[in-house]
Amino acid sequence: MRFHQERSDLAAALRLAAHFGLHEGVCNHFSYALPGEELCYLLNPHGIHWSQIRASDILLLDGQGRNLDGEGEAELTAFTIHGRLHHANAKAVCVLHTHMPQATALTCVEDGKLLPVHQNSLRFHGEVAYDPHYGGLAEDAAEGDRIAAALGDKRVLFMAHHGVIVAGESIARAFDDLYFLERACQVQLLAMSSGRPLRLIGSNRAAQTKAEMEAGGLYPEAHFQALKRLLDQINPGYGD
Repeated sequence: MRFHQERSDLAAALRLAAHFGLHEGVCNHFSYALPGEELCYLLNPHGIHWSQIRASDILLLDGQGRNLDGEGEAELTAFTIHGRLHHANAKAVCVLHTHMPQATALTCVEDGKLLPVHQNSLRFHGEVAYDPHYGGLAEDAAEGDRIAAALGDKRVLFMAHHGVIVAGESIARAFDDLYFLERACQVQLLAMSSGRPLRLIGSNRAAQTKAEMEAGGLYPEAHFQALKRLLDQINPGYGD
């Protein structure tokens, strides 16, 4: 199987997302752009539940959305969103799109933004973009280009009335961000539900804490490897 390790890691990320309740039906997609001059990327196919996906199920697509390797089909919105994001941003090596409930809830309230109210929120200081325009199901390249422009060079995009996109330079980094983004949103929503004013962390402290978190850059890989060991115990077979 071509690119077996990358396919295995993407399948693991999908199963882990299902384990943590970040999935929705058989909707949403994870993708990983492969190195090289021509844009090619791995993508989960339409119709397979994330908890059951295997490395051998992952598709290899070219920049035009043609299937180069793998059984099954790519869902249209997966190509229009992921393909255009990979095309527009070389740093968006791994792109994760979900409707995970806590983060998506923030996209459904007026002026919903991730606020610096908790340590987990500070991971994303200066890394979040917001798209206030809901463009429907994103079934054409123009909508994909608009979404890519809204993300820009940020790691996270909150999409109004829709969900979130997380982009990173590796599968481990992107999944680590996805996991902690949902946890940060969960804590913020719990604090908001108290009806009491939120106590914000100052910008200088937020920037300093983010820098401390990113020093060395080893945590995302260690986290992802630990989660894969968990997956080997509770839901093995993702590498098949």
